[in-house]
Amino acid sequence: MQSKLFRALGAILLSALGVCQATTLHSEHAIVVSDDTGQILLSKGADAVVPIASLTKLMTAMVVLDSKPDMNEAISIQASDVDVLKHSKSHVPVGTTLKRREIFELALMSSDNRAAASLARTYPGSTAAFLQAVQVKIKALGLHNTTIKEPTGLSPENTSSAADLAKMAMAAAQYPQIVNTTTDRSEVIRMNGHAFTVRNTNRLVGLRGWNVQLSKTGFTNEAGHCLIMRIQQAGTHATLVLLNAGANTIRLRDAVQIREYVGQQHAMPVHTRKTT
Repeated sequence: MQSKLFRALGAILLSALGVCQATTLHSEHAIVVSDDTGQILLSKGADAVVPIASLTKLMTAMVVLDSKPDMNEAISIQASDVDVLKHSKSHVPVGTTLKRREIFELALMSSDNRAAASLARTYPGSTAAFLQAVQVKIKALGLHNTTIKEPTGLSPENTSSAADLAKMAMAAAQYPQIVNTTTDRSEVIRMNGHAFTVRNTNRLVGLRGWNVQLSKTGFTNEAGHCLIMRIQQAGTHATLVLLNAGANTIRLRDAVQIREYVGQQHAMPVHTRKTT
């Protein structure tokens, strides 16, 4: 199964190299920022406010970690954690008890919505206190175009812009636990007496030729396919945000083009560019 996946990804990588170098991105909104200089390398509708799906979970993770929780504390998934908005699937049955660290991995790596909901529910003072802390964090980071009303990203009312999300990614990159979790290809968790492999929803993580230093994917019908990544390419570090790609393959092709573009910038200075 994995070999087929890698072959498919390889075909996408090769086909992307034959198209125009990162000047025609197909995601509706995008931004690429140099982590070394703060310069915007590419921008496409980067200030438009749109749904962000599970990219929300990076904010959830930061706010949870800010509370200095016991990551070994046991958390049980409750019926209130079940998604009744989109009826999304989960690998974690109600009643499952795991360490907060494992719940954290499920929320970020496999983007499990019950896991994210339980992290907010067990925040000191309950979900209401969690959401208050989210608002404080949004203000502290200067995310002027960001609204987050729940911890999973299932609600289309969770909105932001590519520009704001680049700031959020840079903040999230300061948390080693977020970096380590989102850049692992997989992790094995024992759940209800069985070994369960948690896989990263971003298949570029761990792929040959990719140095991914932060990652989060997202998808809902309203948000389309979304991606946040920090990458290193040819000595250059960059943060990229892709919003509302029409398909996962489009999101991957855009990421590949950006990687090649970023690598080219190592040898020459650039000015802010807009892509069509």
